[in-house]
Amino acid sequence: MELMDLGTLGARQRPGTKIVDLGVFFPWIEAGAGYTVAVRIIHELDQFMEQIPALSFALSQTKTDPNYGAYWSGTVDLASTPPPPGSHWGSPGRHVYRFVVAQGSRQVDWVIDPFAREYGPGKMSAFTLDYAPYAWSAGESAWKVPDLRDLVVYELHLGEFNNGVQGATDRLDYLADLGVNCLEIMPISNVVETVEWGFQPIGYFGIDDRFGKRSDLQAFVDAAHQRGLAVVLDVVFGHTGDNFPYNYLYDALGMGNSPFYGSTFGEQFGFGRHTDFSLPLVVDFYYTVCNHLLDCYHVDGFRYDCVPEYWDPILMRGYHELVYQLHQTAKSNIAAGNWTRFSAPGGGPSLIQCAEQLEFPENAVAQTYGDATWQNHTFDAAVAVATQSGDAQGGAIQNLGFKLGLDGFPRVETFNGDVLPKTAFQYTENHDHPRFVNLFGQEGDGLFAAGDRGNWFRVQPYLIALLLADGVPLLWQGQELCENNSLPDSGLGRVRFYRPVPWEYFYDDPGKGTLWLVRSLLDLRKSGSQFRQGEYYFHNDWSNYLSKGVLVFHRSLGNVESYVAVNFGQTDQSVWIPFAMGGNYREELHGLAGLSAVPPGSWQQVVVPSNYGRVWTSTPT
Repeated sequence: MELMDLGTLGARQRPGTKIVDLGVFFPWIEAGAGYTVAVRIIHELDQFMEQIPALSFALSQTKTDPNYGAYWSGTVDLASTPPPPGSHWGSPGRHVYRFVVAQGSRQVDWVIDPFAREYGPGKMSAFTLDYAPYAWSAGESAWKVPDLRDLVVYELHLGEFNNGVQGATDRLDYLADLGVNCLEIMPISNVVETVEWGFQPIGYFGIDDRFGKRSDLQAFVDAAHQRGLAVVLDVVFGHTGDNFPYNYLYDALGMGNSPFYGSTFGEQFGFGRHTDFSLPLVVDFYYTVCNHLLDCYHVDGFRYDCVPEYWDPILMRGYHELVYQLHQTAKSNIAAGNWTRFSAPGGGPSLIQCAEQLEFPENAVAQTYGDATWQNHTFDAAVAVATQSGDAQGGAIQNLGFKLGLDGFPRVETFNGDVLPKTAFQYTENHDHPRFVNLFGQEGDGLFAAGDRGNWFRVQPYLIALLLADGVPLLWQGQELCENNSLPDSGLGRVRFYRPVPWEYFYDDPGKGTLWLVRSLLDLRKSGSQFRQGEYYFHNDWSNYLSKGVLVFHRSLGNVESYVAVNFGQTDQSVWIPFAMGGNYREELHGLAGLSAVPPGSWQQVVVPSNYGRVWTSTPT
């Protein structure tokens, strides 16, 4: 993998002037074959004015790169170009632009710049004239990414969470107070639609106009770091939107092929045309995207969407090569005194690289330089517990007990002398699934269906088990408030329906009750290293626990151990638990009367409330 030279690509203003240089690779679009390329530019304040046209400037092909194809470039002096009457041309601020590619009578307009750093509405690239680079806070240089084992992740969509990046910035104090320390941001990449999840990207090097501007995202990351919150971006590299230029342009020209897509992976996942990581342009493009996001925006890692689209364990291309190369790049930058946020006591780097690999999640961490993965094992097990009864539920609880301990996942791997910690994300909700409370009753149907929040208490045992289990717990925006919106399995209503977090839930009983529990559990996890880094042991006892709808596990580290018992049933259950270490045990959730002078290895009878749980932690004798 090689970094592409962004100093020659995209739109760049020369310091101290109003001269803008532009450069772009359009493979196969050769001047010798009669092709021409022009750029059309207009100030963003003028773009919807009928009497003010965009100005057009011709680019020229100056070379053909052996890996990336025809390179087209040009220079626009905004100061010496006569402006349209009444326009803002050449004034400080954002100008939007697009390319026009022609061959004879054929013309393709509205081609965005694949290397643009900024975007206008829809299919428009942008640059800001007299852009002032963001000044990072003094504390940014001291920021360190949390240890992988200490992460608690909160997934959010910038538009839905609180109306854009500025609104999300205003909620950072709330998130820090909640007890999370890592934010996983759904795709910020440019898309055509105003309301969209972001998984059909057409621009990668900046933040979509619907969320905010470049400096807004930088300020968001800076403010998050000041509050102890890492920032991970959800990135989509296995497929693109139809209007991505290396898709749209070549389709519009009727070429029947593209320099970005091949037949290697086909379209079996149903998300559109898939990128081909056997092509140098694709490999280096996405490597350069990641490097830019890490360097320009100071993000702390990535969640790689739909990794099966570019999963290639045979030739070690695609995901395997990308996470390896970024790991090595982080090491090199640390050695050079850069990216110091990734320097870790164990040698690091602590760059967060998490796959969405739901088909082979264990392999995503065991066979690659990626250190974590999304996995649906725990989620599926929790859903089975919530939707079954009798012996079937007991079997589902047994399965959930193993999955909460990440059964089958490695904890460390060594590749090429690099010792890499490994884990997986644990969740009962994320953007891909309906809210968990909806499993217990739902009102209405279709897009406007909603879960019955009167059943909020039934979610409690699942939260207790999830947030104190092994792995990295993940909360989806609003989960802590007992959010209850619906989510279709397919269709445009799934990804283009606006579902803002209902902050009014903060004040009602279901919201307050769920929020109190989440905060309490995350306080326990933060203060108790046994929950973050300790051993996990599932008490697989059918007659004593599982047949009664009870799940019991304990977490231990050194001379501290905690026993967690949750009851998924509708009646209180009396069970016997073997306390290995003995001594005194305090009850963690409510400070109830604990257990005193417990003999080592003795069984103690305890009551586990219905739809709830208990947590006992050893205390020094």
